[in-house]
Amino acid sequence: MSIAIYRKYRPSTFDELLGQEIVVRILKEASRENRFAHAYLLAGPRGTGKTTTARLIAKIVNCEARAKDASVRAKGEPCNKCSACESINNGLALDVMEIDAASNRGIDEIRNLKESVRVSPSSLQYKVFIIDEAHMLTKDAWNALLKTLEEPPDKVIMILATTEAEKVPATIASRTQQFYFKKVSLMEIVKKLKDIAGKEKIKISNEALDLIASAAEGSFRDSESLLNQLISFSSNEISIHDVEKTLGKIGFDKLSKFAGFLLENDLQGSLKSLSEIQDQGYNLSQFTKDLIQYLRRAAVLKFNPEMKDSFRNELMEDHLKKLITNASKFGDSHINLLKSLINAYGQMRYSQFPIIPLEVAIIEGLKKSA
Repeated sequence: MSIAIYRKYRPSTFDELLGQEIVVRILKEASRENRFAHAYLLAGPRGTGKTTTARLIAKIVNCEARAKDASVRAKGEPCNKCSACESINNGLALDVMEIDAASNRGIDEIRNLKESVRVSPSSLQYKVFIIDEAHMLTKDAWNALLKTLEEPPDKVIMILATTEAEKVPATIASRTQQFYFKKVSLMEIVKKLKDIAGKEKIKISNEALDLIASAAEGSFRDSESLLNQLISFSSNEISIHDVEKTLGKIGFDKLSKFAGFLLENDLQGSLKSLSEIQDQGYNLSQFTKDLIQYLRRAAVLKFNPEMKDSFRNELMEDHLKKLITNASKFGDSHINLLKSLINAYGQMRYSQFPIIPLEVAIIEGLKKSA
């Protein structure tokens, strides 16, 4: 069985952990100075590197080369060559335990963890417990875990990972060193996907990469899973058409062309293009969501052209040029169109005929703009 791409290309060093520069800088410095916390809270959106970071912490505190060689320690990275690093990389380290709190959320599971905490490491220097989706723990489970975090045994490190930091009790969070992960920029995802495609000898266009990255919404893991899905049923070449059909989501060029009809107040062209999009089986709710985002960016650029520098992290250069061209057509009347589309999007998600709210919004919006 082939290894999933997101596992195959999982970062093995902090330098490979893209998009989280502050987290990387702090943890590398902690590694150089040998100042590790007894507990960490890693919070942020899905697929941004929280579990990967937890495993990197587990490696670096147990890395034999780092402990013995000052030159390795100065790099702030695990060596990935010693027996400890290799056992953790291969998922064979008995002293590194990952617990899925979504399915092990009760007090009994935490009591078992507390018993395990009391036992000394069997082969590594530190025992590391990684509790994923920690926000799913019950109130009783949190209470049971609190004492362990207050007075942790020597040679034990607890790492909590969560996508919903606000659900972690303040009494727990205050006893951890906290790191907040941000969504990754589209261009960073595209860059990594392009690198993976090259290593996998897959030919894929920039337009297709952009659409995959856009659909992932700031998640490396989601983008890599989508790429894996496309590779599994295509040949060594992936086109924008393949991605559009798989995702039910249209590419930037088609979206930009449709937005152009709206901004030129071309009602006939807009309705004809919308009919074609529906006939081709695209997800109209997703299309409307993307259209709202596109027009939002056009409005921002119209009224503040300096924002183009900010959008360079979100769009490829040729896409940004098309957006700037359309932004010049954005007028005050199009603000009402944008509001109508937002209202239509809310209705479409619960309608058996999603095209109707969208058509009504376009007709009303463009007639007012005429």
